[in-house]
Amino acid sequence: MGFAGDGWGLDMLRATAVTLAVALAGFGLGSLFGMASAAASLSPVPSLRYLADGYTTVLRGVPDLLVIYLFYFGGSAVITELGRLFGSEGFVSAPVFLTGAVAIGIVSGAYQAEVFRGAVLALSRGEIEAAKAYGMGSFLRFRRIILPQAARFAIPGLGNVWQLVLKESALISVVGLVELMRQAQIGAGSTRKPFTFFLTAGVLYLLISLCSGAAFRAAEARAMRGIRRAS
Repeated sequence: MGFAGDGWGLDMLRATAVTLAVALAGFGLGSLFGMASAAASLSPVPSLRYLADGYTTVLRGVPDLLVIYLFYFGGSAVITELGRLFGSEGFVSAPVFLTGAVAIGIVSGAYQAEVFRGAVLALSRGEIEAAKAYGMGSFLRFRRIILPQAARFAIPGLGNVWQLVLKESALISVVGLVELMRQAQIGAGSTRKPFTFFLTAGVLYLLISLCSGAAFRAAEARAMRGIRRAS
């Protein structure tokens, strides 16, 4: 597992960077899907509430691996058919990084939607009503009252979702993305030392988890400073 000659250390670090990139992309997309779904679930419009409920129910009830397969093979089928319309022949596969990031984003968005919805419901109704009475518009209420406090309540839940996203990124290896798990499999097969490579992958995953967990705890502590001073 060295970095010189035929060592696999650099390959494992590159794969770790790919894992981080796909996890961050999926988590970022999931935040957008989650906020949109949470807003829809809290909307007074019944059709939006039903749509948001269907999204969270289906995506949390279907295995994540199945979602990745559906996006990859479904996307590949669509791209292949579009290619045939323009004279291309043969199978065209969907971009594995993009497919993985979108699949993880949609799945994590279903979980983040519940985190955001719970954070908004935890807000004091009195403050929102007072803002309305003061004459604040919807956007100003959202920017000055709802968003800062909801973000404070959402941080612990988002930290848990991030840990799930990090582990889900290993599933992208089934469609060919060379991330940390896939690189460990390649190294184990080439050197016939599976324990060494999978142990190294486990240590790298744990290091990412510990560092990101510390970052979320620091963000939570920073967000709670005003409340702790007031108490």
